[in-house]
Amino acid sequence: MNWFSPLNPIPPVWLQLGVAGLWVAGVIGLAEGLNRARISEPEVTRKIVHIGIGNVVVLAWWLQLPVWMGVGASLLFGMITLLSYRYPILPGVNSVGRQSYGTFFYAISFACLFGLFWRSHPQFTLLGILTMAWGDGLAALVGQRWGKHPYQLWGGRKSWEGSLTMALVSFAIALPVLLSTLGTGVAAGLAAVGVAIAATGLEVLSKLGIDNLTVPLGSAAIAYGLSQWLG
Repeated sequence: MNWFSPLNPIPPVWLQLGVAGLWVAGVIGLAEGLNRARISEPEVTRKIVHIGIGNVVVLAWWLQLPVWMGVGASLLFGMITLLSYRYPILPGVNSVGRQSYGTFFYAISFACLFGLFWRSHPQFTLLGILTMAWGDGLAALVGQRWGKHPYQLWGGRKSWEGSLTMALVSFAIALPVLLSTLGTGVAAGLAAVGVAIAATGLEVLSKLGIDNLTVPLGSAAIAYGLSQWLG
């Protein structure tokens, strides 16, 4: 990865945890404030959290968080989200007006990607999480506001505008990662197209919020596999 250089020397653990924790707390605090003030719709508030928390992975890269911290913090947040489905701990995050375990799956996807890729191939952790954060987040917002051509698949209601947004954003995120990995434009472009198609398909086919697990894991795994094959 050469988008920017991580901090060197590596900050102490308390600073790493503090900065990342403040970011997450700030995003959740913003969501709770919007929820209490009823400034935005619940789904919009949830997507603000969805995108905002996803970006913590960039901070994690910059601060060079160790694997154990990324996995541990993700699992802890997953436990909190499970409790919040029963108790009103995070109403601004989970009040979406439909059955969904997306926030829990989102936390688990963080833990899995940190465990699988962070030590040796952190760029694929970044790719998977940012594809889910920005791709799914913007696809939902575009689909709700400008989705004029809906379709249904397996009981799920989607729009062509939202799915196209998912594909374009996924491609835009995957391309620079794969360029930095493969070094050649043609191979990186082909791999990015594959990631975009896979991410969009997984988002369309998933139900009950499980796309928050399948999209990041699937995107990262496909990007890694294609980079090994094309490289």
